[in-house]
Amino acid sequence: MDTKRSLTGAEKAGYGLGAVGKDMVYMLSASYVLYYFQDIMGVSAYAMGVILLAARVFDAFNDPIMGVIVAKTKTKMGKFRPWLLIGTLTNAVVLYAMFTCPPSLDGGGLIAYAAITYVLWGVTYTMMDIPFWSMIPAFTKGGKERENLTTLARSCSGVGSAIVSIFTVMAVHALGVRFGGTSAKDVERIGFSVFALIIAVLFVVFIIITVAAVKEKSTVDMETATVRQMFSSLVHNDQAMAIVVTIVLVDVAMYITSNLVIYFFKYDLGGTGWYKDYTLFNTVAGAAQILAMMALYPILRQLLKISNTKIFYAGLVMSMIGYACLLALATAGNKTLALFLIPGVLIMAASGMNNVLITIFLANTVDYGEIKNGRRDESVIFSMQTFVVKLSSGLAAFIASLTLGMLKLSSAAVTTEDQTFDFSTGVAAAQKMGLRMVMTLIPIAVLVVAFIWFRTKYKLTDKKVEELAEQVAELHN
Repeated sequence: MDTKRSLTGAEKAGYGLGAVGKDMVYMLSASYVLYYFQDIMGVSAYAMGVILLAARVFDAFNDPIMGVIVAKTKTKMGKFRPWLLIGTLTNAVVLYAMFTCPPSLDGGGLIAYAAITYVLWGVTYTMMDIPFWSMIPAFTKGGKERENLTTLARSCSGVGSAIVSIFTVMAVHALGVRFGGTSAKDVERIGFSVFALIIAVLFVVFIIITVAAVKEKSTVDMETATVRQMFSSLVHNDQAMAIVVTIVLVDVAMYITSNLVIYFFKYDLGGTGWYKDYTLFNTVAGAAQILAMMALYPILRQLLKISNTKIFYAGLVMSMIGYACLLALATAGNKTLALFLIPGVLIMAASGMNNVLITIFLANTVDYGEIKNGRRDESVIFSMQTFVVKLSSGLAAFIASLTLGMLKLSSAAVTTEDQTFDFSTGVAAAQKMGLRMVMTLIPIAVLVVAFIWFRTKYKLTDKKVEELAEQVAELHN
């Protein structure tokens, strides 16, 4: 690839389509694996909490090692694209297996199946996610081109996440009925299996298009870091660590809510058509997330010339206001879906902008690390993004699992096989209040910490980023 020319439309579209596919897969796992195994298959909430958190501890060793493996890879296709293909194909197979748990399993066998498939899913996802994001500094010129591509990719990721958030529950019910489900639980079990297969196939197709469209440019050869050198490099790259901690905090807040909101609609707002309300809520919130990435952020950044850091602060505050509104509406006993759309829009619009910004901030630390430490470790830096995102989802799922276990919220506890059962009548007021508080107050507290941490630690202003880009350009000339 000619390093002096700009990216073509085909390259941008191909990369963006890959982002759609990978985040469809990630959102299906992050938002529904707990619900699938705990509420549908009957795995203990506490067991699921241990599984989800233990898998993230395992990732602490797996993800950095994968970053080093990618950095050492040398093939005719480059070092990133081979792993994109390998990781995608294996992850698609594991995703389908994870949501196709044999209904005959119970007890220890059921727990083992959930643990094995979830750990394998995390390993195979890492194999494609690290090279996917590591490609940004490797085939862009830096500066505006990198920022624009990152914005596009994150916007497309938001589209993928939104598609799954919006359509999963309705699609699961429709597919479950279409393929022979009889009871409410069978409908969901069968529906998730078919829906996971559809998502897995789309994932493979989209990444194949990415690999065909995007070509890696030659980069400066340098000695590959060992695992010890990698951790040392990260420790000395204070700006990378500042963003890593920020990602953990922001994502924990979001994933706590995404894991519990389905229970809120099913057991708090209730009603036989709860999944229709849940789908409409996700549709509006998902649209807000996409519009924030594709329209609101560019308006604030390019037209109004607001700095990235100020936009990020505004997003954190917007999220906190949204959570406060959600708690106030639920506590007041409101059952009007239209009112709940307000906090949904605030939270997801802020999430959309901040997802773009966090990736931009992290990409900027690559240049910072090269100037400060003399190494340009794209794979090392972005392997940490993969790890911390999965760590965040694991911590959030652990908190959600403990919440569900203590509140005793599950189909087995409060429902019958009668599909006309009103779920809201089977849950006590104390259980509902506990659910509301965990899914709103804890995220608010975590976001406050994120605000203070970022404001104190992150120093790469827009002006500083431009200076770094110039220094890196001079270094490579």
